[in-house]
Amino acid sequence: MKNSEYSCDLNTCFLCRLSIRDWLPAIEVHKKNLTVKKGEQVLIEGEALKGIYFVYSGVLKIHKKWDSEKELIIRFAKRGDMVGYLGLGKNPYYPVTATAIENTTLCFIDISFFESTLKVNPELTYNMLMFFAEELQESEKRMRNLAHMPVKGRVAQALISLKEQFGLDAEGYINIDLNRQDIASFTGATYETLFRVLNDLLKDDLIVVNGKRFLLKNEVALTKLTEEDSAATVQ
Repeated sequence: MKNSEYSCDLNTCFLCRLSIRDWLPAIEVHKKNLTVKKGEQVLIEGEALKGIYFVYSGVLKIHKKWDSEKELIIRFAKRGDMVGYLGLGKNPYYPVTATAIENTTLCFIDISFFESTLKVNPELTYNMLMFFAEELQESEKRMRNLAHMPVKGRVAQALISLKEQFGLDAEGYINIDLNRQDIASFTGATYETLFRVLNDLLKDDLIVVNGKRFLLKNEVALTKLTEEDSAATVQ
């Protein structure tokens, strides 16, 4: 990472949008603008908590070790999203790694100033509480899906959630380029299993794949796949 010359608009990220206007000059003084190249790590699982990052442009994948050879992608962070907050609490270490999947610009706030910001901005603190509640609900749902939903359903759910998060480009493709390994890691499947599932979805005319781009041809049918729970084990 290196310092960036971009000028933050103090209006895009979670922190700025919910802080009182009189607090924005303090944010301007304490923030650090950074640029990260594709493939570069922003924070590493197990490192001591240094602060919180806010995405100004680009995309990060948030992931953790699944076992000695695999990783599980927990989520993706785009413009306006917050990264590093999982390190908050009594055990101030990052439990995940964040890696840029495209060139990314970030705003960094050190942890002491972030904590001071929470104390003087009640609306921000309240929204943080709601944010954590939603994150917990989503995490529990994701763990249930990993344990009980067939891989085909998990792949369908992943594609639908990516469409909801990133929207579509002018050609109707999900507006993010992801390689098949990242899709596999996001669904908790092996690369080989994902390859077979994608071929099945292509054969059934539910999706179109063009390199790293995905188009949902039949979202209704894909949604039905996510509702077909079973006692299948994670592959």
